[in-house]
Amino acid sequence: MLTNIFKFHDEIGTDEAGRGCLAGPVTAAAIVLPDGFSSSILNDSKQLSEKKRVELRPIIEATAISFGVAHIHPTKIDEINILNASILAMHESINQLQTLSEFIIVDGNKFKPYKHFTHECIIKGDSKFMRIAAASVLAKTYRDDYMDKIHEEFPMYNWKKNKGYPTKEHREAIRKYGITKYHRKSFRQLPEQAVVKP
Repeated sequence: MLTNIFKFHDEIGTDEAGRGCLAGPVTAAAIVLPDGFSSSILNDSKQLSEKKRVELRPIIEATAISFGVAHIHPTKIDEINILNASILAMHESINQLQTLSEFIIVDGNKFKPYKHFTHECIIKGDSKFMRIAAASVLAKTYRDDYMDKIHEEFPMYNWKKNKGYPTKEHREAIRKYGITKYHRKSFRQLPEQAVVKP
């Protein structure tokens, strides 16, 4: 059961999508929702169908007090590693907010201080708190849109379907065609490949 109740009424919720992908950006969203916001279908984006996520996004955006979305692209991911890139994406999405709130609830167990704000990391927060769940839906849908767009440039990888995740189909395409400018060079693209640490 998702809730809005936390330490402050106007806390910022943030989450990321695409951390485990071989290609494409890691994308984060941050959001502030009004106290009365509720939805019978909102849940962790991973638990929702694509249809439900697409249905929810305009509702979330229309209701939000403020929201922001940020992509961190593969060159930066390779430079600073995926954990730091995920946190950077969250920080950049928070930068876009228009809010007086200075308290952030973060999905997961890793975060770095943002300005003078206070924060709390919450394991599986996207299945517990409305604000994090809403951020997860925005992050996932905006990232999916991005992957659909670059699919048109490199259709052989079928990013429209796999969104850059390490599916068998995606890895077979990498084996056949090699990698693109959208692939993360610091990731193990193929199981037999050594990983180059940034």
